[in-house]
Amino acid sequence: MTYNKKCIEDIEIVEGARVLVRCDFNVPLKDGVITSDKRIVEALPTIKYLLGKGARVVLCSHMGKPHNILTEGFGLTKKEKKKVEALPEEEREAAKAELLAKALKNDKKTLTLAPVAARLNEYLDGKVTFAEDIIGADAQAKVAALKNGEAVLLENVRFDAREEKNGEDFAKELAKYCDIYVNDAFGTAHRAHCSNVGVTKYVETAACGYLIQKEIEFLGNAVNNPVRPCVAILGGSKVSTKLDLLNNLVKKVDKLVISGGMAHTFMKASGIDTLNEENSLVQMDMLDTAKEIMATAKANNCEIILPQDVVVSKEFKPMAEHKTVDLADIPAEGWSLLDVGAKTIAAINAKLDECKTLVWNGPLGVFEMKPFDTATNAVAEHAAELTQAGKLTSVAGGGDTVSALENAGVANKFTYISTAGGAFLEWMEGKELPGVAIMKK
Repeated sequence: MTYNKKCIEDIEIVEGARVLVRCDFNVPLKDGVITSDKRIVEALPTIKYLLGKGARVVLCSHMGKPHNILTEGFGLTKKEKKKVEALPEEEREAAKAELLAKALKNDKKTLTLAPVAARLNEYLDGKVTFAEDIIGADAQAKVAALKNGEAVLLENVRFDAREEKNGEDFAKELAKYCDIYVNDAFGTAHRAHCSNVGVTKYVETAACGYLIQKEIEFLGNAVNNPVRPCVAILGGSKVSTKLDLLNNLVKKVDKLVISGGMAHTFMKASGIDTLNEENSLVQMDMLDTAKEIMATAKANNCEIILPQDVVVSKEFKPMAEHKTVDLADIPAEGWSLLDVGAKTIAAINAKLDECKTLVWNGPLGVFEMKPFDTATNAVAEHAAELTQAGKLTSVAGGGDTVSALENAGVANKFTYISTAGGAFLEWMEGKELPGVAIMKK
């Protein structure tokens, strides 16, 4: 299936062409050291293609959420705002200014893209320089000095508060760097910012990179044109946060496994009276909504799979006292649902055996703590086995989902793991992403 998007191989790139590439280098860091470079590696095919064409490449990306773009609390985080509000009123303005100045200085150290530039050079034989600003003197000088087949990485675009506002003046400044614009940051494609949407107004040619092309093909086919039967595993803590996704998937897939905390609401709506707000994450105000979703699923011949047994624990901590109980035996208080049991695992795996396509977003239980990662690991391992045997096309996405699959040791055994979180969800919800929509042929 084609999604009618202009990609880099659809455009002419002559030697010496100036190309601005929006990447997603928002990688995890610990003490300034990159702990996972998956997003960097995923961007390499596009960068190498352009460098191989002799282009002069300007790379840009965000990193984290610097204080200067935060709106809540006048640039402060919720925690910092709370600290200020605890002070006498006459001291708040000065305290706020002091905190913000300190935070902004710290952002420059913790949210810089300098480590990314260093890692890129390990893969690209030292062809990447790093600019210490975005549109300032250092960036302009290093862009101007680029030779054919070389690249420069600009500093974190979110260090300029105008980035998220999609401001015209900042977009124009970015556009001065290029004749061609390439968006390869699927992770930010659901946002309309300067570096992925605004800039396209001021360049003659815009196209998707290989990563975005791969994302929309895999994700689009998994939902809109899957090899059937198609099953989706959907987790999360609250029904209210995934209404659009639920309503879209029940019309698209053949089977839907509802897991995690939001399964509690569906279980309650299905008549499991043992669930309450003390022992589960049931949302009492969402019971009617859950019933409506199940009715929509039935009308669309989508089978809903809910837990048959659960693992309950007295404490929310690793290796806490726990037991597996049938739904009718869930304790009314003193215990909490943290995972699903062996019956549920077997039922889900049996459904996977019947299907040809899997879309996965959200763990089955509290996978961050043993032994409450048991169900997620068991189902992930089974899905991986089916994938490796050529019996299942498996596509997954979302931060917690990727972490859960990595925890299970099978992330590299799925057909495709999306690099995105929010964009992945919105694509699965059937929404058009601003950063993708602008790349129409």
